[in-house]
This record gives sequence, C-alpha cells and structure tokens, in this order.
Amino acid sequence: MSEPTLALRGVTRTFRQGERTLKILRGVDLTLVRGEMVALVGPSGAGKSTLLHIAGLLERPDGGSVEVGGIACSTLSDSDRTRIRRDTVGFVYQFHHLLPEFSAIENVMLPQLIAGLSKREARERARQLLGMVGLAERATHRPGRLSGGEQQRVAIVRAIANVPRVLLADEPTGNLDPSTAEGVFGQLHKLVKATGLSALIATHNLDLAQRMDRMLELRDGSVVSL
Repeated sequence: MSEPTLALRGVTRTFRQGERTLKILRGVDLTLVRGEMVALVGPSGAGKSTLLHIAGLLERPDGGSVEVGGIACSTLSDSDRTRIRRDTVGFVYQFHHLLPEFSAIENVMLPQLIAGLSKREARERARQLLGMVGLAERATHRPGRLSGGEQQRVAIVRAIANVPRVLLADEPTGNLDPSTAEGVFGQLHKLVKATGLSALIATHNLDLAQRMDRMLELRDGSVVSL
C-alpha cells in the first residue's frame, strides 16, 4: 500500500459548552492514500467539520497526531502549519466562496499568485483546470454569471490549483439540486483520479458516498468503516 498522504492517529477534541464538556472526537484513526476518494458521513453535529478542520491544520487536536504528506504537524509552529496547509491541502466548502469581482479564471489564478507563480504560469494552469471541468468557455465570466454548479466547479479547481496532496471537502454538493450535484461529483471524481490527490469528502448524500472508494462514518466520536 502507498504511504499515507494524510494520517490521523488517536485524535481527540473536546469543547466546553457552559457547564457541559462535549467530547466530539474520541480517538479518531484515519488514513488516506494517493488517488483515493473517501466519503465521511454521519449526522449533523457529529463532528465532521471539526475533523476536517483538524485534518487540514485549521484547528489543533487536544490529543493524538496529524501527519500530512508524511510530516508530523501537531507540534509545529503556527507558521509552519500555515505553510504546509498552503502547499499541501486544498479545501472546498458547501458555499463556493468565490470572489465576486473576479472572473472564474482570476479566482483560480489567485492562490497560485499568492504561492509565487508568475501571472503567465498561473493563467495557463487555471485555463487547463477550468477546461478539465468543462468551463473553458466560461473562464472570463464572473461568479454572478455562472450557475450554482459552475461556481462550485470553479471552487473545486481553485482548491487544487497549487497541486495539493490532500483535498478536504465539506458538503461540496450540499447547496445543489440532485442533477447539478451529480455533475459536480462527476467532475470532482475525474479530477481526483486524473491528478492522483487524496480526497476526504464529508457529505449527507449517501448515494454519492457509496460511489467513492471507501465510506467512513463518524459515530460517537470515532470513525468506523462501512
């Protein structure tokens, strides 16, 4: 088996709510390898978003370890975690969060420019990525002129513009109608397989979840295979 691109071992996370202590994650173990697409399911409030935030180095766990690309990240400084997150992890959310004043291609260029690519290189890669998801003809359109599914496809390719090793998606089709969700999922699946990245996708859509390589459930603070 390939070396894990993402590994969570014994991860715990607890929150205080008034007088109550909420144990959201109780020793989560989870690994992803290159080229696989893994569904994360579970009821609302189970902690799926918290788990994704910890996996993506946006939050620190209370216990356990997080490795991204073979690097142990739990004890790193905030600046080192930010660098690894920028270079290694891509995020897609339920709402696309595109910048409305920029075109589709400019939205995809932006993270590449921040990472230090030239404008020419960033534009060429953005054009290629948009072409991969069928949006070559819509590249110069601003988000307000794109459909919901088109906006989400732009958000997906923006997330992988800097060639991350891991893609984390939190309900990426949650705001879409079934037909549009199907199309976005198909494009996401194609990108994962074409680029060889690893994807962990939190979703309530069991039909889509069952078509991924593996399906995991977050249940009572632990992850179990289905």
